[in-house]
Order: sequence, then C-alpha cells, then structure tokens
Amino acid sequence: MSELSENPDTGPIYLDRNENNYGPAPACFDVLRTLDRAVMSFYTQIHTRGVKSIVTERLAREFGISESAVLLGYGAEDLLKQVIACFLHAGEKLMVPSHSWWYYKSIAGEVGGLNVEYPLIKGEHSFTYDVEAMLRVYAVERPQVVFISSPNNPTGNAMGESDVKTLLSAVREVPVVFDEAYWFDSRPVEVRRLLEEHPNVLIVRTFSKYYALAGLRIGFAFVGERLKKLEKLSHRYLGFNRLSEQVAMAALDSPDYYRRIATNLRADKELYYRELGGLSGFTVFRSEANFLLVEIPEGLGKPLKDFLTGRGIFLKFMDEPLLHSHIRITVGTPGQNRIVISAIKEFLG
Repeated sequence: MSELSENPDTGPIYLDRNENNYGPAPACFDVLRTLDRAVMSFYTQIHTRGVKSIVTERLAREFGISESAVLLGYGAEDLLKQVIACFLHAGEKLMVPSHSWWYYKSIAGEVGGLNVEYPLIKGEHSFTYDVEAMLRVYAVERPQVVFISSPNNPTGNAMGESDVKTLLSAVREVPVVFDEAYWFDSRPVEVRRLLEEHPNVLIVRTFSKYYALAGLRIGFAFVGERLKKLEKLSHRYLGFNRLSEQVAMAALDSPDYYRRIATNLRADKELYYRELGGLSGFTVFRSEANFLLVEIPEGLGKPLKDFLTGRGIFLKFMDEPLLHSHIRITVGTPGQNRIVISAIKEFLG
C-alpha cells in the first residue's frame, strides 16, 4: 500500500488538487493496523507534560524551538483562518500575491477585511517575487497582515533567502505569514533563525502534501514571539485528533520514503519540461512545488479539458483574469505522468 498502482485501468487519474499520489509511508498504515482502542476512546493526557500534542513536542525538538511556538490546526487552511481571525479586523487589509490560490483572495472577507495584491513577475521560464514592488505596495497600503506563498500556488516559484531577508528587514510591524504548504524541491526557510530574528513571522506547513496525509487534515505552524496570542486561539484544551497525531508521527519517522518520492518528482518535472515544453505554444514554468503551471495556446483549454476528462484524466484548468490559458498539473506517479503527456500529445496530433 506504499504507492498507488500505476496501471491505467485502475481508475481515473486525479492531478487537479495538489495531492501526493504516491500515498503515505508504510509506517502510517502500520499505525492503523496496530491502533490501541484508547487512542479513539479517550482524550489525550499529553497536557500533564505541559505540551499541546505529541506532534508539537516532536517538531519543537527537531527544530530546536520552544514547544509553545509550534501550533497545530485542521490542515494549513485552518491555520490561515486562525491568523486572519486573530490579527485582521473589519476594514483592515490583507496583502496577497496577484497570482495565488483563490482562497487567499476571499479569506479576508470572512472578517470584513479587504485585499491588497502585490505583483509576481512572469519570466520566460518561471515566475518570481518582486520584493521591491511588494515593499512599495506595503508602504502605500499599510496592510495589517502579509501572506507569502512559498512555493506559490499556482505558479510554483518560491521566495529566495535574500528576498526573504530584504522583505523582513522592512516589514517589522505586522504579521508576515509564510505559507510553505507546497514545498517539495525548495529548501524551506530556516525556522529557528527566522523566528529569533523576526518575531512577527509565522510559518505554516502541513502533512497534506509532502507527507500524503491530506485526508487526515493536520497542519502545523511555527509562530514568532510577538504573535503568541495566536496560541490561545489555536489551543484545544481536550487535545487534538489522536489518530491523526499517531499517523503524523509515523510519517515523521519515515524520511527516507519521502525523500525517494521527492527525487521521483524532480525527475518527472524534468520530463514535463522536456515533453510539454517542446510543444508549439506550450510553456511549462519551473516549479519548486509538487505541481506545474503550463501555459497553453488561447482557445485550447475547453477542447483539451473535454478530451482529457473523457479519458479519466483530471487536471486543473485555470479560469482567472491573470491565468485564463493555463493548466496546473499535479505531478503524479511516473506512470500517471506518462499517461498525461501521451494523452496531450494524442489530442494535439
């Protein structure tokens, strides 16, 4: 059960929601087979050790930070909601990327807040953050919260270390949230150093993507000292989902398994760059996530989508003002990726 079958006859291929199609590590299934009934029948007693969760305790130890600086949530989405509920009020502004997950552009509205967008630069082979433009927007709009998706959904680009340093040197007054839910290739920001130097920073990650546990809905965050009031909002006095905690611990204990998946994903992204990038009118943008953004010729989207859907292949066809002739393709297993590439070529041929 460690990987999905790559037999095309086993069913549809879903590459439209940025899930990890390899599935979780075998150790995660061992947890389910040997589960003690107490895990489901009784609340956790972890509070007797003065910590929130076995997962927050483990992450704090691995990253060399205080356990109080590690938060858990019902996936990364839940943690982002908590940030907005805690730090944004009606009429105040949230600063988000112009090319971003649609939810970024609606989350402020949940508390009566407003959006302010900063641009990303479209290059020949990749998108990049324009930190100088971000700082200009920040200076004019004075947002109360700043979101940075790194890698960004759907463009796949991450913010480099020098850009992070430049940005945080200038933005010290408000919470800066690094959403790192999609990292696979990029080296995530160095948590301990960043929190020590910038107490207004919050780093959000998840077990959904890299660890292939989207169905268990468990995310985590590292929070700077000035944002500690978020801990009270996120704390659950009767504990968290103990089954999710146990499986997450098994995933953390399986680094070699996930490193092999990351290696496979890198190889298959190169395959997409070569195969789809060589097609007339197609641009495959370089990505540090587990998905790729592909620009296609105008007018090709609907017929190609219909063709692929008819063959049980589901990709994310973008329909937004800035990305209206684009496909976001989750990088699946090697067999799935080759089926997708062959089907697109068949359609064009």
